[in-house]
Amino acid sequence: QVQLVESVGGLVQTGGSLRLSCAVSGRTFSTYIMGWFRHATVKEREFVAAVMWSAGSAYYADSVKGRFTISRDNAENTVYLQMNSLKPEDTAVYYCAAGGGIRSVGFSNEYDYWGQGTQVTVSS
Repeated sequence: QVQLVESVGGLVQTGGSLRLSCAVSGRTFSTYIMGWFRHATVKEREFVAAVMWSAGSAYYADSVKGRFTISRDNAENTVYLQMNSLKPEDTAVYYCAAGGGIRSVGFSNEYDYWGQGTQVTVSS
């Protein structure tokens, strides 16, 4: 059984920063591709970022490129999402996800396991 537990999000002002973490249980964490998605009200869930199992390659949505950084610590079974220069449009519930046989990191249905979600609110 694989479980993902995200850290508590928060309320930040525009331009501020926040780091989310996601602790993953299970012995095969290092083999999973890890992703972050977000779901804002009246929008569909959207891809934010993903990092490959070796942490050598990372992928970002255009909307967060240059502002967000995804990283992982395989020794700690944890993935992080550092969010800088936050904007009101970044307000959403953020989910971490894990998958083994992912062909396209941007598609949520490719991921096998999901966290419970954490709210991030950016005030203007």
